[in-house]
Amino acid sequence: MPASRPIPAAADQDANNPASADFYVRVALDVPLPGLFDYCSAQTVEIGQRVIVPFGRRQLVGMVVELPAVPAVAPAQLRHVEAVLDDLPSMPADWLALMRFAARYYQRPLGEVILPALPPPLRKVAAYTGKRAAGGPVRRMERRLKKAAAKQAVVATAEAPTLNDAQREAVTAIAALDGHGVVLLRGITGSGKTEVYLHAAQRALDHGRQVLFMVPEINLTPQLEHVLRSRFGVSGAQGPDILAVLHSGLSDGERLQAWWRAFKGDARVLLGTRMAITTPLPELGLIVVDEEHDASYKQQDGLRYSARDLAVWRGHDLGVPVVLGSATPSLESWNHALQGRYASATLNRRAREVALPEVRMVDTRRLRLEQGFSPQLLDAMAGRLAARQQVLVFINRRGYAPVLSCTSCGWVSQCPQCSAYTVLHRLRSGAGLQCHHCGGRAPVPRACPTCGDLDLKPMGRGTQRIEEFLGERFPDARLARIDADSTRLKGSAQALFAQVHDGEVDILVGTQMVAKGHDFANLGLVGVLNADSMLFAHDFRAPERLFAQLMQVAGRAGRHQAGAEVMLQTDYPDQPVYRALQRHDYVGFAQYALDERRALGLPPFAYQALLMAESRELALALQFLHDARRLPQDAAAAYPMLEQVMLYDPVPLRVVRVANIERAQLLVESPSRPALQHFLTRWSEDLFALGRDARVRYSLEVDPFEI
Repeated sequence: MPASRPIPAAADQDANNPASADFYVRVALDVPLPGLFDYCSAQTVEIGQRVIVPFGRRQLVGMVVELPAVPAVAPAQLRHVEAVLDDLPSMPADWLALMRFAARYYQRPLGEVILPALPPPLRKVAAYTGKRAAGGPVRRMERRLKKAAAKQAVVATAEAPTLNDAQREAVTAIAALDGHGVVLLRGITGSGKTEVYLHAAQRALDHGRQVLFMVPEINLTPQLEHVLRSRFGVSGAQGPDILAVLHSGLSDGERLQAWWRAFKGDARVLLGTRMAITTPLPELGLIVVDEEHDASYKQQDGLRYSARDLAVWRGHDLGVPVVLGSATPSLESWNHALQGRYASATLNRRAREVALPEVRMVDTRRLRLEQGFSPQLLDAMAGRLAARQQVLVFINRRGYAPVLSCTSCGWVSQCPQCSAYTVLHRLRSGAGLQCHHCGGRAPVPRACPTCGDLDLKPMGRGTQRIEEFLGERFPDARLARIDADSTRLKGSAQALFAQVHDGEVDILVGTQMVAKGHDFANLGLVGVLNADSMLFAHDFRAPERLFAQLMQVAGRAGRHQAGAEVMLQTDYPDQPVYRALQRHDYVGFAQYALDERRALGLPPFAYQALLMAESRELALALQFLHDARRLPQDAAAAYPMLEQVMLYDPVPLRVVRVANIERAQLLVESPSRPALQHFLTRWSEDLFALGRDARVRYSLEVDPFEI
């Protein structure tokens, strides 16, 4: 990848005469081009400082990453920096090192890593130009904060509870890292992992350091924010607020405020989702990654990074401890612990002296189900409701029904833009069809579009249909549904969970949003529907994800009282995943899964990258991938350690068409991470050249989480 490249558009010779330049700057820009871009500047600029520069006919905000003594192109070709932005200090060297590592490891241009890591106002030219710029978004925000400072409320701090022996040992293991290293904290659900995090955080705060708490999903932030604020975060008369929260659900202004407070060091504790890992923290002393196994830590567009893996790298680079916590650690992290690369700590019993719930398999092969419910589950629900306990029905499928069909001719509701079915949803305005891939919507047809039959029926069940049935079956019960549809509005998820915690809900119907991180005090029964759909998925990680999901949702039951149970309906009760679940046996499942992965040469015993191509025509996408596969063969001498890299045949994706775009993929695999990285570095350069002439869009993902 070239170190720099001139602006492709022709320069204005009068406006861009470099004769008056004091020095040269090398700038990273958020553009889909490899390399950096040289400019000249008439004023002092520091590495890590943002600038506004011309790029073609546009103006862009970029970041200075080098100060070359000699530009990579002829000085006459250079254009001038138009403005040096000084509303915040230059980005620190450790932050730039993190950005460089991410760009190098995930094979993306540095500008496509650096600029998206900043809050949106800091990378918009419009925020610094015009009559209302007022010195830039940071200065405008600080003026607003001064006016609002007097209105801050006081939050009292709570006293830390006494730890049990296992928790104390875990805190000691974190302290024993002596400033650097990783601890994998495996704790069964309800074992008090959060309290271990808080004690470790208190130790870091007492030493004048900052703490980064990471959670996988936005809906997990309110509960942990309340815990952190009651323990650490005071404001108003008792001192400054030391907690900041950062996630994609915030407005641009809210995100900038949290980011800026963390950057300045005012926020001593930063709570956030995966984006928080790229926040500059000048005095970082501890990183906590809760639910470290969760797929949500992997970004699925743009820079396809793993926030968990970047947290480990950042901790190593800064010499600060990293805590990875989970009831069901990822097999990669578990294998690191087995090999001694990570320290480990275990919490094998619940913090409250309450036994884990009994897990019962309901063999549905010979049962007649009522709207997906076995007689055993319905009877158990009635018993729990009579005992004034809450019931959770878990089905990881939103909507009313997965598909609408015609009983006469077999027509099904196919999305016209995707190779997938549209899902029947119950809306305020009536029923409608929605594609969960492209987002397309359509009204429900009055009759079958193929044969005209009026008898169209929903097939299968989603959360809405389950909610409807349970409302009819248990008319006196108070129901709530928590899924992506019922929580679209800002704050709606928090309000629904508050109702559950306050005892205002008897039956909760939910998807994976309810499966982790929530402490339901009165939940006596969890019923699991449709778990078998994940057993035979094509992705080799499907059993691991299923086991983790079921362990998490089972762990919601009986956290405060004995006698809770989990009932899982299945046609395959003897599956190893389910048997391990019944025993609450993560270690046994992990050993079984690792042995299988080792025998097949799959991660964590191999390293992978995935090249995906998209085009209006599948043939073009496949042709691009075939050409990409031949690139190393045609120039084998230029590819180091090529003999350790395996390139598989290109194949279409399972859902091949989304929004009228056809998709295919090519898997690259190696038993050696260095060999794969050396290969990808050269291959990325050749792919860029190949892609310029192809009518396709492509993306390269390192360590893909789903294949």
